[in-house]
Amino acid sequence: MSDTNSEPRGISAAAFHRAGGVADWRVTGTGPQAVFTATSLTHAARLVDPIAAAAERFGVRPDIDVRPEGVVVRVPYPESEGIPAGSPAFAAAVSTAAAELGLTPDPSLAQSVGVYVAQHSQADVRPFFTAALGYEPFGDTDAVDPLRCGPQLAFNPITGDVPARGRTHFDVFVPADRAQARVDAALAAGGRLVDDSHAPAWWSLASPDNHGVDIASWTDTYE
Repeated sequence: MSDTNSEPRGISAAAFHRAGGVADWRVTGTGPQAVFTATSLTHAARLVDPIAAAAERFGVRPDIDVRPEGVVVRVPYPESEGIPAGSPAFAAAVSTAAAELGLTPDPSLAQSVGVYVAQHSQADVRPFFTAALGYEPFGDTDAVDPLRCGPQLAFNPITGDVPARGRTHFDVFVPADRAQARVDAALAAGGRLVDDSHAPAWWSLASPDNHGVDIASWTDTYE
């Protein structure tokens, strides 16, 4: 990712959390996110106008997912370094509006899911996946849904493997204060702990039939 001269350098997750008024928010693999539960679709939709106003005021381009159960608000990472600088002020304004409308924050519901495509060191499979899924390249190694509805893909080489044999696992990014509970739940459901040497940044797990899932929280705490 590269900076542009027209935009301020982004901030870290830790800097975002140090700002005032962002207790409802967590930083996942796609950027800051908050979930506000509602009593109906009409109730949830009332938050859209305040979100749009805050976005205009603070120069943020959020994604808004409105459902009968509530509203998910995300500030996606741009193709530049870090979280957009206006995000903390935007987040605080959205939280204030949500409280005034009687929507309830539930940080435990915040998460993002990514697919980690491990490719042989002599292969470049990103063009295939971008074409097949209708995705776009993002940064040097990733690919994204243009509307950011599908999971982000990350392509990383592996060595010492046999060409034509792919290895892929899921990355699940959760709030730092929910990560251990998510790991415990997966293990209780029959999963196997493969590697916890990087915990609490992430844990590598495997399903009973050996499919890989990484539970990660480092995106919520990095400096």
